[in-house]
Amino acid sequence: MITLKEIKNEIFKKENFYFLIIILLVFSIDRYSKIKIIDNFSETSFYLNNFLNFDLLWNTGIGFGLLSSNTPLLYNLISTIIAFVIIFLIIIGIKSDKFDKTVFSVIIGGALGNFYDRIYYKAVPDFIDLHYNDFHWFTFNVADVFISMGIIVYLFLGVFKKK
Repeated sequence: MITLKEIKNEIFKKENFYFLIIILLVFSIDRYSKIKIIDNFSETSFYLNNFLNFDLLWNTGIGFGLLSSNTPLLYNLISTIIAFVIIFLIIIGIKSDKFDKTVFSVIIGGALGNFYDRIYYKAVPDFIDLHYNDFHWFTFNVADVFISMGIIVYLFLGVFKKK
């Protein structure tokens, strides 16, 4: 079992500072994109091309609108679970090798961006609308892109990484 002292010693290693920068960079990119969208597109959709629109939607669920609900109890339960998952990812990230730390940093940065919105706005602003003709993918945001990329890279490496 990992002790609190071990976690503290790991967190303050010099190499972990670089991963903190990655987390803050991902978080900042996400915050910037959401602030720009909230300030400029709250009333209308913005057509970019035949495949991409910006359309602000407020998501009270988890990724891609799953488990959306207006019930405060469910919202708070989901938010609490997300907080524990983020803490768990931080602990695992601290104990990982450098490449895995980079991947976890990207995931954590995106997760913190969405968690911040859950606390501040009581919903996550989703605005990227990918579509082809009448088929629309779930509306998502920049944090979701970073989280998804991190998970895909982690799973891909898990399949091909030598044990």
